[in-house]
Amino acid sequence: MTILQFDAVIVGAGIVGGTLAGLLIKGGRKIAVVEPRLPEPFEPESDFELRVSAISRASQRALVEVSAWERVLAKRAHAYEAMQVWDAGGSGEIRFDSSEMGEADLGHIVENNVIQSSLLEVLAKNTHVTLFTPSKVVSMSNTESGGRLITLDTGEQLSANLIVGADGSQSVIRDLAGLSVMREDYGQKGLVTVVKTEQAHQNTAWQRFLSGGPLAFLPLDNGYSSIVWTLPADRADRHLKQSEDEFKRVLAEALDYRLGAITDIGPRAAFPLMGSQASAYIATGVALVGDSAHTIHPLAGQGVNLGIKDAVALAELLSPLSSREWGSHKRLRQYERARKGDDVLTMKVMEGFKTLFGHDADVVKLARNTGLNIFNSIPLLKQQIMRSAMGL
Repeated sequence: MTILQFDAVIVGAGIVGGTLAGLLIKGGRKIAVVEPRLPEPFEPESDFELRVSAISRASQRALVEVSAWERVLAKRAHAYEAMQVWDAGGSGEIRFDSSEMGEADLGHIVENNVIQSSLLEVLAKNTHVTLFTPSKVVSMSNTESGGRLITLDTGEQLSANLIVGADGSQSVIRDLAGLSVMREDYGQKGLVTVVKTEQAHQNTAWQRFLSGGPLAFLPLDNGYSSIVWTLPADRADRHLKQSEDEFKRVLAEALDYRLGAITDIGPRAAFPLMGSQASAYIATGVALVGDSAHTIHPLAGQGVNLGIKDAVALAELLSPLSSREWGSHKRLRQYERARKGDDVLTMKVMEGFKTLFGHDADVVKLARNTGLNIFNSIPLLKQQIMRSAMGL
């Protein structure tokens, strides 16, 4: 069978892999994208997807650069102008408002399948991209010329100077490259659904820290909100079994009735929460991006934004180089140094917040509530932190 030659093969056509492919083809490079399962085509009248992301301004810029953002906006995306955060264990509260920074919004809440399908539309129109789907990688080996060769379950063989693992937390490419991963089971699940509330969400992301974990109401179109509730696994399972009316009451109460009663609710689902960190992001001829390299607690909704940062950093490194250098361990080490520290720091900060807000001791509750109120009273500090989070 003929071996197909590419400058790079990206395994995984999700948000991060699709963004990376879009950035690399801007230089006219020949890219293959391997994906076992494509999302269903987006339909304007379809129900909201359960999995959403809070897209930062930095991630938005990357999606603009690959010509996907206008497609996202044409489908469905909701700008949020403020964020309200408070502690159920006291009076501590903080508000971030885009108007305080002279910005139109803080970011957009977007369904993951909207972003992925928009990226795939862009890639499908580009002659420099070859999409292999539905296909899975079954083996990877070295070539005589110093590149990498992967074999798909279809029998097709693809050769490239660089193989990128963008295939998620259970990455096949990471395993085939012999890169180990450290995992932490948080003993929690993320319960997700979509609701409509009695009172308008005010284009605001609402987050309340409860003893079992944070509850977030993220604004969507037509008065709906996407719910992400972090809970101990057993409690999440119990909520999944509750009647619709009972769960609507529990959910409204958990948000302290800030938006009134729940008037409409969609299907519920829950997924285990795990933290993971690859021991290395690279090997000769291999690089990991996104969840293949790291997963973090969804406390601040930064997982996709971190992954897009990986894609941007790797593309910025590779674009000026000859594709013959793309698999160089020395070159790829620059990418790892640029990203790993930021990823680890973000993971530790999120775990620190999880521990801080999960502690019920009176002295801890007093300290964190006092800290929130002091922080809320210093506009300059709030603006600096939000600008950093937004990528401004």
